[in-house]
Amino acid sequence: MTSSKFFFITGVSSGFGRAIATAALAAGHRVAGTVRDDAARAAFEMLAPGRAHARLLDVADLDAAAPLAAEVERQVGPVDVVINNAGYGHEGILEESPLAQMKRQFDVNVFGAVAVMKAFVPFLRARRRGHIVNITSMGGTITMPGIAYYCGSKFALEGISETLARELRGFGVFVTAVAPGSFRTDWAGRSMVRTPRSIADYDSLFDPVRDARIAKSGRQLGDPAKAAAAILALIALPQPPEHLLLGSDALALVRAKLEAALADIARHEALTRSTDGG
Repeated sequence: MTSSKFFFITGVSSGFGRAIATAALAAGHRVAGTVRDDAARAAFEMLAPGRAHARLLDVADLDAAAPLAAEVERQVGPVDVVINNAGYGHEGILEESPLAQMKRQFDVNVFGAVAVMKAFVPFLRARRRGHIVNITSMGGTITMPGIAYYCGSKFALEGISETLARELRGFGVFVTAVAPGSFRTDWAGRSMVRTPRSIADYDSLFDPVRDARIAKSGRQLGDPAKAAAAILALIALPQPPEHLLLGSDALALVRAKLEAALADIARHEALTRSTDGG
């Protein structure tokens, strides 16, 4: 086994967070994982007494991340790997979805992740080593009707991750945005917030998409345990990438999106160049 590392992972009670934490503990690493209540805290620490350390955190509480990071660094030890996993999906036609739901989506998926990054970056930079992994989504590159707020949050996190990677590379700190496709987690099930339908004009466009997503929940192609193994392999790379897709569906859909974008750029190149000063 490679040398033991200390992971800080947000949202370890279920889904990717639980799978990654379980795999890291099984590999002999230590993990500080965030949970939302005392029962989840006790259950997580029972996974590996002495190596599994649970901390209460609501990632939308933006003032809580910095003192928690300082406490973990001081009481448990220097963190090697920070994994921003906590998040959720909002589903709803944009015209039907209140702006308050968009704010909550960004508070958790974007601002919460950035607060955690900002809390740990000073420690990682000072040590001149470390790795930040942000769990984004193929929805940070591709889109589909009914998840505008979710895709917007993941597009934002992809861009922030890439920018931070360029800012920290000179200090020996890596940043990777990991974009999963469809996996057998609770993302499309109990974890998703759904805006009620109200405008009949969208029925034929969106209702089949929503019905298919609900029907597919729990039977997606991706295996969270294999995603966790892939992330441990990513952490072990001497030069990890800034972006990593997980799942053949993500690969196919993102590749098709990028190819279509390149074709669009070529098709309108003359119009694009027409704005240059002469």
